[in-house]
Formats: sequence, C-alpha cells, structure tokens
Amino acid sequence: MPGPLSGVKVLELVKKGPGAFVTMMLADMGADVIKVEAPSPEGESGSGESPLAADARAQAANIVNRGKRSLVLDLKAERGREVLHALARKTDVVVEGFRPGVTARLSADYETLRIGNRRLIYCSLSGYGQDGPYRDLPGHDINYIAMAGILNLIGEPGKPPIVPLNFIADLGGAALHAVAGIVLALFARERTGNGQLVDIAYLDAAVSLLAPTSIIREHLAGGAPVKRGMGALGGRFPYYAVYETSDAKFISIGCIEPWLWANLCNAIERPDLIDAGLQPGDYTGKESERQSWCRKELERIFKTRSRDEWFELLARADVCTGKVYEIPELFDDPQLKHRRMATRMSHPEIGEVKQIGIAIKLSDTPGSIRGFAPWKGQHTQEILAELGNS
Repeated sequence: MPGPLSGVKVLELVKKGPGAFVTMMLADMGADVIKVEAPSPEGESGSGESPLAADARAQAANIVNRGKRSLVLDLKAERGREVLHALARKTDVVVEGFRPGVTARLSADYETLRIGNRRLIYCSLSGYGQDGPYRDLPGHDINYIAMAGILNLIGEPGKPPIVPLNFIADLGGAALHAVAGIVLALFARERTGNGQLVDIAYLDAAVSLLAPTSIIREHLAGGAPVKRGMGALGGRFPYYAVYETSDAKFISIGCIEPWLWANLCNAIERPDLIDAGLQPGDYTGKESERQSWCRKELERIFKTRSRDEWFELLARADVCTGKVYEIPELFDDPQLKHRRMATRMSHPEIGEVKQIGIAIKLSDTPGSIRGFAPWKGQHTQEILAELGNS
C-alpha cells in the first residue's frame, strides 16, 4: 500500500547525527530517500551510520538507513556537484546535517540548490541553528541539554547531573521537530507552490520540550526554578519513582493523581499511606518527612515480589506502573508486539531479524518498513541512469 509520502523524493546529506533518523521516518512513510555518501576510504564498507557493516547481519541492524537507496558522490569534485544539482532539480526535500557553512563550500546549500527548483524544501539540522552568536560552535546532545536547562534537572540533589544518553536534544527534540517541519513545509507548498528552508537547531528543540512542563509554568508565574532532584517528577517522591523488586529488577510507579495513588495503596494493602500522595507545592518543592518515610516503606514492600508479579497485580488494580526493561526484553513484550513496535522481518541472507517499528499509526495510509539498509553505493548506477546517464 502506498504511504502518505509516496512520490516524494528526498536527498539525504548526512554524515553523522540524527539526520538519518529523520529520513528513516520519511522513508517508512513512502518517500524515496537517496542517501548521498562520500567515497569510502580504502577498506571501508557499509552505509553511513554503520562502518562495521561488512556483513549482512550488521547491515540489517542498521535501522536508521532502512528503506533508502545509497549513492556515492564526491561533492569535492565538479562532476559530483553537477550530479547533485541534477538530482536536486527533481527532488522535493533535502535533509542535511553539517555544521553551518559546510554545504555552501560544496555548492550544496539551500540558496544554490533552490535556483533550479523553487519548490525545494531544504531542512538543515545543526547544533545552534543557521544564525546567532553560537552558530559555528561544535556540540553534542550533552551540550545542548546543558544549555537548555534540562541536564541540571536530572539526578539527585547534591550529586552531579545524570546524562540521559542522546535521546533528548538529538532524537526526541531535533529529529522529531525536523520531520514536523518538513511535513509542514510540504503542506505549505501545496498552497503557495514554493519550497522553503527548515532551520532546526538541537538547542532550540531541547528548549521547546520545556514548554509543557510544570517547571517552566512555575518559573514564568514568578516561582523559583526547581532544583535537581526536587519536584514531583524528580524521582524522590514515593508516588513517582523506581523501586527494586525481589529478583533484582525494577518497576516504575507514576501515581501523581490522588485516585491512582489510592489505587496503589489499596492494591498493596496499605491504605494508611494514602496521605503521602501529591501535596500542594510538590511540583517545585521537596518531599515531606511523611513522604520520605513512605518511600522507604515502599522500597521494603516492593522487594517482597518479583517485577513481573508486581506488574500483573498493579495493572489489574488500575495503577500507573511499568516494568523497567532491559533492551532485549522489548521484543517479547505483548503490547509492543501487538503494536508492531518490536517487529521482525525476513532477510534474504540471514533469515529473521529484529526491527524497531513505526510509531506513527495512520489508519488509511500507514507507513511500512520498505527494506533493509543499502550497501554503500549500492544504487549509484541505478540513480545515475535515472538522470539519463549511460
């Protein structure tokens, strides 16, 4: 079945970073994504994000490049740039992830490519955006969430912040904002006939994630900012925390609403703990002595059963709970399998392989995984032929 982006052509100019995740989502929705890659150093094989992809199994695990075609071009050579310009004239979307100024030196920037295609949508992902005093600074997720005020909120009071991998600014922030920006620009083009530049900064995206939080609401209303580890969502309050179970695993509890907290207390036969639930001021304050004592009680109680036993009991009692999974466990979870988020595909060489599914569920034009990651340069001749080359 054609996806919602069937017929949309995308050029990916990404060496590293979340740009490949952006184009993976576009490919899953039916877009024809051409991954433009530099010539390989001697001995290198595989495509883009997976330098170890010298065998089929490693390549099948290269999820962010699934469903794409790979074209090797040397953009430092005039002929390579000519081919890129010819492609851009027939392209709907370009996604690039270099530092500002790099694509201009390669004659692959928005101003150059739009000359031959006024309908071109050009998405640039960079740390701090295409303008401003930090424009040329290098950076990674840890730097962006630090400057967004997010990193300082994660962890325990009196201890250094906890680094949450690169899930926030890179992936949850910039990548998803980029997909939204591209789709919005495609929608606008249907009305105006013109493409435009989509300028996505990792720092901007991280800051935007603060907008719906109580932290920002309290601060903008004149309250003091929450400090690390404090507040109802900081992990110290008994109703929003992680507890170790008898099998040395963990279970999460998220019972902020009073009735859900009451459900938990009744399920563990401790209705006397109900008064330790959410209190006025918890969102920006510190836990009370009563809540601290309750937390210790729950730590003791949760060690009396296994993680899975607790989950079954609490789920039946309408409690906000979740198993703290290790990654291999994801693919056996019945909900994730039902929703096809933990899915399997048949590979022609190695048989069944695991894949992360598609989170955006559309009823009439659903996305689909349209193939495994290409070998580097696998489609070079095919794409050049489409441009009329011999």
